[in-house]
Amino acid sequence: MASIASFFRQRRRVLLLGTLTVLLHWLVLLWIASQMGPRHYTPHEPERVAMVAIVLPKESAPLRVVAPPPPKPPPAPKPQRVSKPPPPKRAPPPEAPEPAAESTAADALANEMTRPADSAAVDVPADIAAPVAPPAAVNELVQVAAPAQPVYKMAPPPSADLVYKVDRVDADGTKWNGEAAIGWRRAADHYNVKVEIGIRVLVTRVNLEVLTSEGTLGDAGLAPVKMTEKRLRRALTATHFNAGDKKITFSASQASYALQPGAQDKASIPLQLAAIGRGDPGQMKGEIAMQVAEEKDASMYRFIVVGQETIDTPLGPMQTWHLTRPPLPGSYNSRLDMWLSPEHDWYPVKIHNLEASGAVTTQTVSKITLTENGS
Repeated sequence: MASIASFFRQRRRVLLLGTLTVLLHWLVLLWIASQMGPRHYTPHEPERVAMVAIVLPKESAPLRVVAPPPPKPPPAPKPQRVSKPPPPKRAPPPEAPEPAAESTAADALANEMTRPADSAAVDVPADIAAPVAPPAAVNELVQVAAPAQPVYKMAPPPSADLVYKVDRVDADGTKWNGEAAIGWRRAADHYNVKVEIGIRVLVTRVNLEVLTSEGTLGDAGLAPVKMTEKRLRRALTATHFNAGDKKITFSASQASYALQPGAQDKASIPLQLAAIGRGDPGQMKGEIAMQVAEEKDASMYRFIVVGQETIDTPLGPMQTWHLTRPPLPGSYNSRLDMWLSPEHDWYPVKIHNLEASGAVTTQTVSKITLTENGS
């Protein structure tokens, strides 16, 4: 009986152990099934997006679409001009004899005097340049058409030294005084003249400008060969009168001018006028014209004979002939007046210069010293 009881006890233990095992497996299976079943989806919170609102005006004008303008048609070609044949040339009428006129320096020479003889060449189209005559031919025509220079009887004054009192009023009203001197020397066939203009300091004169002129003497009076000009704090310049080439050239300029008969320089002008008056007082009438060369150019000076006048000088009253050269725009812009004294060999006893700026310079003779006997 004890063995049977022991057998049943063992059976119950096995059965209990099996039941526990099955129960344990069932619980495991339930847990696995719960893990493998459908999951519940928890929705995420929606992302916030920033919105930008564009506010339009309540009354906005509707958009207008403007079409571009149509292209302009190309211009019609201009009709070409058909050149008409030139009319046949008519025979020139017979020339009428010209009336005799008083011999004066002709106006026709003025432009030729003031124009450089060797002007720079300019490139022009062939069809334009073709009908233009070469410069040599043009000059030849001008020389043929120009009237002859007046021929004066000349008698240069004797050698002398002249001293002048200088009074100047600048354009701004500033006044100052100075002294000028003309040293004139003549020989049988040549001359020399020196002009000094300066201010007196104590017992000496400080020259502001010095002019020299040298040349020959002949039937036409003074014929300059060379003029020099030296101004304070400026270099010396020279003007050359080339009789062989018939040209006037300058050290201070590349220009050149055709040398005309009776041409003068700034220093020789007063003595050439004195030679005309001294040669024959009857020549002092109308207009006296002469080419005058300066430091860079040359132009025609035209002196008008005003008439006889009495002037006061440090040497006393003097009977004079008054000549004036009025301004000529484009050539010279100052007025130059001279008074020549017949009782003093026609020397210039007063010189008055009115500049374009308004400055005035007056030179009045204060001393005349003859260095040779007059003839």
